[in-house]
Amino acid sequence: MDFGEYAARWRDVVRGIADAEDYGAVVEGGREYPLLAAGRPEPGAPSLIVTAGFHGDEKAGPLTLLAHAAELFDHAGARGVGLRLYPCVNPSGFEAHTRYNVGGERPNNDFLRYEIAPGVWRGELHTGEAPLSWKAFDGGPRETIALARELARRPLPTAALDLHQDNFIHGHVFYSYVFGDRAPYRPLQARSGALLPLLRSSLVDSGYEPGSDVRADAEGFIECHDGSITDHFHRAGVPFTAAIETTTDTPAALADEINLIWVRGFIELARG
Repeated sequence: MDFGEYAARWRDVVRGIADAEDYGAVVEGGREYPLLAAGRPEPGAPSLIVTAGFHGDEKAGPLTLLAHAAELFDHAGARGVGLRLYPCVNPSGFEAHTRYNVGGERPNNDFLRYEIAPGVWRGELHTGEAPLSWKAFDGGPRETIALARELARRPLPTAALDLHQDNFIHGHVFYSYVFGDRAPYRPLQARSGALLPLLRSSLVDSGYEPGSDVRADAEGFIECHDGSITDHFHRAGVPFTAAIETTTDTPAALADEINLIWVRGFIELARG
């Protein structure tokens, strides 16, 4: 599916059920791509933000939100939860099926900088590292800058969920990226694990420096302060934050089902 078709179908799906708006546009390869969003606010109520499509070769999140937007807005509204969806953060990458935008700007899920020593700043923390401070970063790719500015002008949500896939681990597995107390997420992890094996006690990502490896724990959770949007919301004090990862090898229907488990589950967490 090219992005023009995706955008047209998205606008068709959300018309009349949510406030649809473009929060900006990016020009890549001489072409302008709109940055899509839709929300149905519930004044004074808890709220959930869902993002997807940071990496253009991870199709499941954007396709889940396109296929189920109407159902999800109704599900949230029936529970008194405001919902805002950013369905395809990296439109040119989505169309080209590339991890980053077609201009090759990288990385593009990059929202924080950590001060690890006086005047020394880095985009992520190594295992066990305690930062002196942190600050917002808006020097990334065009689509990331646009989303950071969009989020900065809106109130913080009660919950934030980012839909991803892992294109480096082969096979059909699932893991999730959370912070702090695991208890709110264990039911969602268990339901996901009933559909796909959980990646337990395994290396997820091998970093370039000593101490920067990321490993899943015995329950299939990872915790990593990597400056991503999930880390940003956590540092901002959002009570419930997660990024979820099926592998890109996972059959589309299974990835879709797991995405829905977590979006619906996060609506319930936001409701309290």
